[in-house]
Amino acid sequence: MTKLDAQSAMNALFKAGLEIQQFLETLNWPFCFIGGLAVIRWGELRMTQDIDLCLLCGFGNEEKHAQVFLDNFQARIPDALTFALTNRVLLVSTSNRVAADISLSGLPFEEEMIKRSSPFDFYPDCSLITCSAEDLVVLKAFADRTKDWMDVESIILRQGRNLDMGYVLRQLSPLCDLKGAPEITARLKNMARKLKG
Repeated sequence: MTKLDAQSAMNALFKAGLEIQQFLETLNWPFCFIGGLAVIRWGELRMTQDIDLCLLCGFGNEEKHAQVFLDNFQARIPDALTFALTNRVLLVSTSNRVAADISLSGLPFEEEMIKRSSPFDFYPDCSLITCSAEDLVVLKAFADRTKDWMDVESIILRQGRNLDMGYVLRQLSPLCDLKGAPEITARLKNMARKLKG
């Protein structure tokens, strides 16, 4: 991919983010962007193929929120509503054909993450609301995939001592205990110790 192609892909991504953000703001639905867009803000610039966001809908309102989206955006899979209600992730495309994964959230951590989110100017006239660096580390560590740990490392290196690891561990530990994976917390502690000195 050439530099021009990469720039074009990133511009399409930001435009897609703006489209969804403006749609959600008209509904006054709480949300924030997570995933690759948030990594660009807090970690290192990297190519990402889609956009991810966390939409606060609570428990019991998932179908209503998903249906409103499906009335306004193209589904990426057949029977997207059933998939969304089963997996709590709605898969749609924006008008410029960028894939968007919408997490239908309701956990206390997710609600707090959205409250802590803030806008960031990716370029002039493109301000998108993303989760905080700390909440992004929690999400990435909890996902526990190789690429997620690479993102965690880039966030820790870039944010340095500005990163509130106390908050991260307080949020991550109970989630990992529920997952039955306390080793994730230990891995993050070791990584932070090595990278932050």
